[in-house]
Amino acid sequence: MNQHPPDPADAVNAQMGNTAEDLTANLMTATQPAHSSTYPVSRLAPAFHAPDLTEQVGRVEAMLSARTSAKLGLIADQIRHLQDSARAILKQAEDEQNLHQADCGFERKPGHIYHLYCKQDGSRFWSMLSPADWRGQPPHAFTGSYRLEGDYSWTRLTDPAAAT
Repeated sequence: MNQHPPDPADAVNAQMGNTAEDLTANLMTATQPAHSSTYPVSRLAPAFHAPDLTEQVGRVEAMLSARTSAKLGLIADQIRHLQDSARAILKQAEDEQNLHQADCGFERKPGHIYHLYCKQDGSRFWSMLSPADWRGQPPHAFTGSYRLEGDYSWTRLTDPAAAT
């Protein structure tokens, strides 16, 4: 049996994790024909113009910048819309909380219409009686008529006929 002395390159490749297959693939890649190269490798090849590449890179960067700006602009518009929606929701919650804090001497039931009045001292209270029930002369300032919804939110009624 004829044994060859160990090759020091084999030890280095083994330490680097390179197998014989990896080395063969690298060797084949390095010896590819010139026609598959991404750059000119022959003096007979067409001229390689660096300014053309620079111009192309500039156009690509301009397009990338425009596309990025457009997308960020769209996101900014969406953020503004979401902020406006959040403000409206918070305002509505504050208004409904104020309505729920008005004095009430009876149990409010969803689906019913109630009438809000304001006393001279500024305190507000709920009544089941509309201004029409008082023959147009309620004892306190009428603020508005509201329907209590199933989720305990309030809907202001603008139609006086619906409030009776």
